[in-house]
This record gives sequence, C-alpha cells and structure tokens, in this order.
Amino acid sequence: MINSRNIGVVAAAATLLAAAPLSAIFQGWTWLIESIIAVAVVSGVAALTRLARAPLWGQVLGMLAGLMLALTWLFPSGEELLAVLPTPGTFAYFGDLLAGSMQDMRSYGVEVPDTDPLLFIAVLGVGAVAVLVDVLAVGLRRPALAGLPMLAIYSVPVAVYVDSVPAVPFVVGAAGYLWLLVTDNVDRVRRFGRRFTGDGRDVDVWEASPLASAGRRLAAVGVALAVVLPLAVPGMTGGLLDSLSRGPGNGTGNGSGSGGTSGRIDLFASLAGQLNQSQVADLVKVKTSEKDPFYLRYAVADELRPSGFQARNPSGRSVNRDLPNPADRAGPGVQQTTYQATVEVTKSLSMSLMPVYAEPTRTDDLSDNWLYDATQQVVFSNRENSRGRKYSFDYVRSTFTPAALRAARPLPAEHPVLRQMTATPAPVPEVEELVKGLIQGKQTDYDRVLAIYQHFSADNGFSYRLSTESGSSGQDIVNFLTNKVGYCQQYAAAMAWLVRAAGIPARVAFGFTNGSKRDGDTFTLTNLNLHAWTEVYFDGAGWVPFDATPAYGVPGSTRSAWAPDTDAPEPYDPSPGATNAPTDPNASAGPLSPDNADRDTDQGLALGGTTPSEQLPVWPWWAAGLVALLVLLAVPALRRVALRRRRGDRAVSAAMASARVDGASEPGARPVVVGVDANRARADAHAAWAELLDTLVDFRVSVDPTETPRATADRLVRETLDDGAAIESARLLGRAEERARYARDPLTGEPLSPALRAVRGALATRADRRTRLLAAVLPPSVLLRWRTTMADRSGRMVALTGRARYRLLRWNPRRLLADRATR
Repeated sequence: MINSRNIGVVAAAATLLAAAPLSAIFQGWTWLIESIIAVAVVSGVAALTRLARAPLWGQVLGMLAGLMLALTWLFPSGEELLAVLPTPGTFAYFGDLLAGSMQDMRSYGVEVPDTDPLLFIAVLGVGAVAVLVDVLAVGLRRPALAGLPMLAIYSVPVAVYVDSVPAVPFVVGAAGYLWLLVTDNVDRVRRFGRRFTGDGRDVDVWEASPLASAGRRLAAVGVALAVVLPLAVPGMTGGLLDSLSRGPGNGTGNGSGSGGTSGRIDLFASLAGQLNQSQVADLVKVKTSEKDPFYLRYAVADELRPSGFQARNPSGRSVNRDLPNPADRAGPGVQQTTYQATVEVTKSLSMSLMPVYAEPTRTDDLSDNWLYDATQQVVFSNRENSRGRKYSFDYVRSTFTPAALRAARPLPAEHPVLRQMTATPAPVPEVEELVKGLIQGKQTDYDRVLAIYQHFSADNGFSYRLSTESGSSGQDIVNFLTNKVGYCQQYAAAMAWLVRAAGIPARVAFGFTNGSKRDGDTFTLTNLNLHAWTEVYFDGAGWVPFDATPAYGVPGSTRSAWAPDTDAPEPYDPSPGATNAPTDPNASAGPLSPDNADRDTDQGLALGGTTPSEQLPVWPWWAAGLVALLVLLAVPALRRVALRRRRGDRAVSAAMASARVDGASEPGARPVVVGVDANRARADAHAAWAELLDTLVDFRVSVDPTETPRATADRLVRETLDDGAAIESARLLGRAEERARYARDPLTGEPLSPALRAVRGALATRADRRTRLLAAVLPPSVLLRWRTTMADRSGRMVALTGRARYRLLRWNPRRLLADRATR
C-alpha cells in the first residue's frame, strides 16, 4: 500500500511537470496554481480509494468526482451547495465556460491572459490527464503508457505556439516522465528484496548499479537529442535559434516584447448589454493612400443565435499566396480602386486576427502562419498574434451605385451563401410581422434592405445609448426593437437579423471607424473607435456594408451613396464615392446640436467583453474555501485535544473517586479515604496508559505492542528519558497499567494526570521542531488510528461482500439445476 501511495504521488508530480509547456501559452501562472490544486485533489482521492481497497473503477469514479469538486471550488457559479457541491446551475456554467474558451481561442493569440474560460479548459485538461496517468501508472501498473496523455498536454502548445515550443518546458516534462518510470522500476525491484551485483555482493536499493547508470545516461542523452536535433536540422524549426540570435524584436512582431496591456475584442454582436470604457488605449496606427477610407476591418460574425451573432472559426490559405481578385465577380455599376496601406498594431492589442481593409489583394511582412479566409474576408492565424505587428498590403475599395444594387439578381435557392447566411433561430412573430410590413411592395433586394436600414432612424424613435433597456418579451431582439435604444452592436445585429428574415444574406462585421485622431494620411485608432456594422450580400457586388448606427454617436462614421445618413437634416446625395457624414455643429442631427446634447457618444466596443454582467465578488468563496481548508486541517488536532482531555479528566479522579469523609461535621476533623472503586481505578489506569502510547507515537518513539507495560516503561526510561521526574512518572504509569491488567487490586491513590504531563514535557523537550509541530497540528497517533479503522472497516466490507457473493452463488440457477439433476 505504501509503494502504491508513493507511485501515486510521483504520478501526480509527473503530470504537473508534463504540463510545463503550457507556460508558453499563458501570460501568468494562475493556471499552474489552479492545476496544482486540481491534481492534488485527484491524487488525494486516489490514495483514499486505494486505502479503502476500492476496485479500479471505483478509484476512477472517485478521482473524477474529486476533479469535479475541485473545478466547482475553483470556478464557482454562485449556485453551489457549501461552495464545493455542484448543482445543475454549476454544470450549465461549465458549459458556458467551454463555449467561452472556444471564443477566447479565436480572439487571442499566444501568450493569452488569465481568462476564466481558458483557465477552466486548462485545469480541466490537466486534471483529466492526472486521472489517466494515475490509472495507467498505479491502477494498471503500465507507467510507460502514461506518456501518451502527458504527450497530449505537450501537443497543445506545439499546435498553437509560434514556430516551436521553448526547450526548457519540454525538458521539465520529460524529466517528470522519466521520474515516473524510475519510481515504478525501483518499486518492482523492492518486491524481490535486496539487489545483488554480478560479483555476488549485495547492494542497497539506491546504490547505482551499472545497468541503472546506463539507463539513466541513455535517458539523459535521449532528452538532449530531442532538444538539439531540431536545431541542427535545417527547416525543422527556427523558433529557438531565432530567439537566441535576434534581439528583443525585429519589426515583424516575433520578438519577446513587453509593456502595455494585452487586449482582446469579443466577437459577439449581442442584442442586449451595456458599454463602459474607463480607459483609452491606442490599438492601431494605419497609413493609407485612400483619402476617405471605409472602416478598417478584422472579423465577421455570421452565426445567428437568439442573443446575437457569433463568429465562426475561419479557414483559408497563406496570405503570401495569390489572393482572390475582386474584379472577377464585379458586376456592372461596381467601381473598384486599388490603394496601399500600412498598419502597425500596438502592444495593447493581442488577438489571432489582423486588421485589414476589405478585399486585400497582396500583403507584405506577414509570415506563412497568417492565412486569408476568402469567405469571411479576414486575415487570421492559429499560431501567432497581432501584438506589435507592422505590415503593408494592397486592397481594393469597391463602391456601388443604388442602380447597380437594384439590378442585382436574387440568389438561387441552392446558392451556399443564401442557405448559410439567411439562417435564423426559431421564427419570432414580432420580427416576421415588422419585416413583412417594411418590405411590402418592394421589388428588389436592395429596396428591401434599404427599407430595413431606414427603419433604424430617429424619425422611428431610435436613438444611440451606451446601454440597452430590459423588456418583458423575454427576447433580446424584440426588446431592442421595442425600446429602440442601444449602441453599434445592437444596431448591426438587429439589422442583420431583419435582413435575414427577409430572405437576404447578411452578417455582422467588426472593425475600427476612422476616429478623430488623424495626421495627414495616418489614422491613430483607439478602443473608442471599435465598431460593428452590417454587411449584406448582393449578386455581382459581394458583401456590401450598411451602418445602421446613428452617425451622431460614432466619431469617424462613414456613410455612402447606397446607405446614406437617415438622420441627416436634408436629403443627402453625395458623389458615387464614399464621403464622411456631415459634422456641421449647427445641423439639427449633428453630435453637438442641442437636440442631441444629452445623447451618449460612441465609446467603441469594450476590450475583453461586450456584454458584461454583474457578478458576485469572488473573494467570499476563496475566504470560505480557506476557512474550510483550515477547519479540515484542524480536525486531527482537535480530535487529539478532545481525546487527551477526556483521558485526563478520568485520570485525575484516580486518587479521589468514591471517597467518604468521616466526622466531617466536627470542627477540624481530618478527611479519611475509606475506599476506592476498583473498576473505576482500573479504567483510569487503562486511559492513562493509552494516552502515554499515543504520546509516544506523536513524538516518534517506537511502540512494541508485544511488550508488557513494565518492559515498555523500562525501555522508555533506558533509551529516551533522562529527567528524574519523567522517569518516575513513566514507571508509575507502567506500574498502574500492570496492576490494572494482572493484579486483583489496581493501583489507587496515585495522581496519573501529572505523570502524563511530565512524560509528555520530557518527550517534547527532546524532540526537534518539526516533530513538535506535527504532534500539535497533525498528530500521527490520530492519523494512525483513522488509517487502522478505515482498513478494518474495508476488510470487514470485503469479507461481507465475499459472504454475500457466496450466498448468491449458492442460489445460482445453473447450480440448482445441476444439483437437481444429480438427484
């Protein structure tokens, strides 16, 4: 049992060492602390189930239950029982964390911050691997196979890290695996007794034999070759060599870099929420040859859910290969112009998406790890992030005339864009009725889209605000269309939903407006310029942008001929090219006009999330967990104190029990002890002797249960005690126990409690600090008693199960038929 327990501890430690490569993914070390807690719980539960002699399947169930309790405590949803017992709400919260982890994987590039979804999936993965490693290494005694789940952890950073994972985490993980193998082999050798050398000389278990030394040397050489070989072979990797040969950075974003705060943008166009931006951070600097560019774009969300639009995982090929030519699909009336742009992403923005203008045709300064999705028209990477990147690209700006869009033919029913981009949740009667009324009498798709676009105007009661209002419908889309207040996300998602309800493909795009910080042809874009708008697909034109958000609330807002400003004070008919919305302070609909003086101005999309919800503070759960842990650790000490007090109260009465005083009524009479209950004195002696034995166990003094009390007292005096009072006390306790066991009359009239205190004080003085601390906090006598009790109960349970199985076999139908046949 001890050997299995040791291997279990090594298996847990090896799992944590194998998780070292995850340090290359996370910016902080929160994942490691939480993983240690989860693995410790799994290892502890495994040890307890093996101590109870549970079958392997029982051990697995116990470890999974322990992992669930650890996850419940580390990631509380607020609906748990006693802070650790999960409820259905807890599992629903875990599902949300898993879904959120997928979103964070798309939004972040390595290194990622400590977000709850990413931490949850990391701790869950490490905990699950700990269960597998324990089952393979301890339950099945196949530690070599435990390397497979360990390798699964290592494959995660290999798949997402830039170029290659650093060598040090790999060496740490390999050392953990080798440690597990060595521990298992040492345990196997110990089962056969002592080892012998070739010349017949017996050696200690830990003395290095020639075979063991050769094995360790081969292991070290194997790990060294695994690290050095990729560096020596050209083309296998460049990550480590590059990091050794280059300085802090090279202009392409591959340097280590430091400073700033990493940000992300949540790619979810919700229909309800609030927006609070307390800080302003520069995210992107863009220089373009276009005089009045449209929005700088980085992502789209095209999966519609009841709460809004969700982004899908992009797919594509390298941006350094031939990119699609927009002229191939351009129909009549579509004007296309090519421009050049240079973008520099600051260190405050870290995501796996790269901001570009729509329809790029060529890129410079980006590695092959960056891919282009022609369907979503986004540049992305699964191995790098945008933090600190500087790159250039050519792009095509397409402009459309209303006549050209009216001439676009409806898409055929089997068209993949129509099938995918018109999907909506379950039909909402209010939405269906509104769309039916808006598009009634409209003959072309463009006129239908324009009618829906113009519906989001001030004339229809819509206004810009940094938060939405709740409603009684139970549906966010209905609440927004009823209350008619919100910011860019709500307008973009609502218009895209209504356009889809009309049977026309639509999606939500994310990017930056041009903002207000412009220096010639260079724009400095901040988090206040993050924006969302709607894109509608037309045959022969592609994805055409429509920005339904009120222009007065969006600094740097851009309007166009096919989607004019619906809140303009007079008809707005610009040239075919795109121009900025009017910003005359005297205009009635301008952002500084008296009519709009009390309205909110745009603050962009929030970094790190767009639909924040008020959450309960986490510190009470941590405090409660800490208190529970302290109480749990204090149980052995409290049990020891209670047991010592009960025995002490019994021993104190040894010389005073059952005493009667004669002549007490006479002044100055002397009390006389006339008798003592023999049974009471015998029980007191046994209690004092049991306390002495527990004290010896606490201070690591050997106890031989085969010795007589006098022999134990003499050995204690001879080998341990050197204080006169303690010596006499030990002999008194031994004599009292001996008389209680073997004599007709037990020892009476002797104070046993002071004798116990004298012996305990002498043992404490002789012991070192660690022994005294363990005796007070985790008394070995209590732990030994619990372990023995659990083993006895487990043995009785096994015996009871065996008897029940035997009785069930007696009633086996086959046996009954066989017995009947023999008769």
